[in-house]
Amino acid sequence: MRALDAGEAFVVTRNGVAVGELTPLRRDHFATKASVVAAFANVPPIDLKKFRKSLETIIDQDSTPRG
Repeated sequence: MRALDAGEAFVVTRNGVAVGELTPLRRDHFATKASVVAAFANVPPIDLKKFRKSLETIIDQDSTPRG
């Protein structure tokens, strides 16, 4: 359990055949503001009108009940 807590994963076997995997739970990781800004630094600006039009073609906003 200490090794698992330290991040180590294990393959569980039955008669020498792998049947499962024991892995540590994912811990939440938070990104710093600087790393997020750096990751999106070279992203082109979003054309909001074009973006909305694109969304409207994907999202069904018809309120008529489906039957």
